[in-house]
Amino acid sequence: MKLTFPHMGNLYIAMRALFENLGAEVVIPPKSSKRTLTLGTRYSPEFACLPLKVNIGNFIEAFEMGADTIVMAGGVGPCRFGYYGEVQREILKDLGYEFEMVVIEPPQGRIGHLLERVKKLVGKVTARQVIYALKLTWAKMSAVDELERLANVVRAREAEKGSTSKVLETVLGWVDSASTIEEVRDAKEEGLGTLKRLPMDGSREPLKVALVGEIYVVLEPFVNLHVERELGEMGVEVERSIYIGEWVKEHVVGDLLRFGRKNPVKDSAKPYLCHFVGGHGLESVGRAVEYAKRGFHGVVQVMPFTCMPEIVAQSILPSVSRDYDIPIMTLIFDEHSAEAGVITRLEAFVDLMSRRRK
Repeated sequence: MKLTFPHMGNLYIAMRALFENLGAEVVIPPKSSKRTLTLGTRYSPEFACLPLKVNIGNFIEAFEMGADTIVMAGGVGPCRFGYYGEVQREILKDLGYEFEMVVIEPPQGRIGHLLERVKKLVGKVTARQVIYALKLTWAKMSAVDELERLANVVRAREAEKGSTSKVLETVLGWVDSASTIEEVRDAKEEGLGTLKRLPMDGSREPLKVALVGEIYVVLEPFVNLHVERELGEMGVEVERSIYIGEWVKEHVVGDLLRFGRKNPVKDSAKPYLCHFVGGHGLESVGRAVEYAKRGFHGVVQVMPFTCMPEIVAQSILPSVSRDYDIPIMTLIFDEHSAEAGVITRLEAFVDLMSRRRK
């Protein structure tokens, strides 16, 4: 059995660690590219949203590398993500591929269901193996989050354009290569130090912009056309509303253990949206309110074309913008989106924020 899974930012680093330490052979598809998108678009329904199309491309490229088993997440609620697995299964079967797909649904307190799905993928493992694999995975996930956060701070102040992105790619490779928790910690500390030592322009006072929206588009740079990098290299400090470690802690661990806790994001969204609408629609509204209260200069919402939860959020965000006097821009992505057009809109948005600050 050779496992594969779709790309979503740097999630592959943690996923590789988890499954390899549980004894599985893992096939990482090439990072998403124009070829990936071309393959996915060719074989997916035209009306399907962009993440599904890119996932199909990831799977086809993984099959070309020998993969025979797909691990795919499931979902609940009105977002179409809940039936991605079944649609993708049928598309790939129609193309003649022979494979097994294991869909891991949100646990919703059912730890037995989750363990059953994992057991199907890796077979017999000891409790010690599982515990160590989970600890190593969490260590890598946390390290990636910390490095990405610091990179967004440094990139806005870098003396040499592009230097932060190059270093970040290198230090993330160190984390990926680490085989023990101690090695992960060392790689993280060395990576943080390397980023901090990059030459910076101390005279800059970067604008602060928040990135909110649908999780896949927020996290996958190929799909959002490198919005974080582009803004950073324009001298803007970006803070994402979603980091994969935080998301896992809240939506997987929290959902699994069912511990009751107050969600401040929902409270922030309540004056505008008081119930779950699927995906990250409610979070996009609540986070925008929080960032406005924290004094950010602007908010960028990113979403795939036809994404219902984010369309709901998009219709509400102008009210947040008016009430908190903060500029909010929405970028919608599909297979026809072009980098030049996105850069032009970002440049105009940055110019608007700069003028407002002056």
